Amino acid sequence: MLKKLSAIVLSTASAFAMHTAEINVNDLDLEVSAKFDVGQFNDAVEPDTMFVGAKFLNADESHSSDDPKSLDPYYEVSLLMMRPIGNGGMSLGMGAKMNYTKDYTAIPLGLEFAFKLPVKELIPMYINGSLYYAPTVLSLQDADNFLEYRISYDVEVIDNGRLTLGYRNINTNYDQGDLNYNSSWYIGFKIGF
Repeated sequence: MLKKLSAIVLSTASAFAMHTAEINVNDLDLEVSAKFDVGQFNDAVEPDTMFVGAKFLNADESHSSDDPKSLDPYYEVSLLMMRPIGNGGMSLGMGAKMNYTKDYTAIPLGLEFAFKLPVKELIPMYINGSLYYAPTVLSLQDADNFLEYRISYDVEVIDNGRLTLGYRNINTNYDQGDLNYNSSWYIGFKIGF
């Protein structure tokens, strides 16, 4: 009986864990990303705690502070471990990424947070943020270091569907000089599945 009950509890918990797909746009940039919940593929991992992801950013030169002649597309793969802190709606996580452009590769380490605003009479709202940094020792090819920070505000307008408004700043600093790859506001959709 206890085995059946624990199996029901675990399968119910797995039903609430979600993969996510996200698209962010502004007048000139396109960003597409996906995160997959490892707990849905591996019973040894608790659902909604470990994620693998991928991202593509096609940024425009006008959102780069150094106005290069052209920007190569930005690719990223990531691993994130995230846990709730207490019962206040806050989650903290730590992760690692590998990002790549044609002549730049870095492996930044970072922190992420998510906070569900305690507004029960309105629709669910969230504040999210992240900070990733790679020093010279984690920078490859022509890279010197990497710094990225983001903040976003999400509103869950339908079940598992969020509208997001955010700001990103990505610095891909090279041996020959610093480059602010992208610094821009965006709006987008996040979908859980």
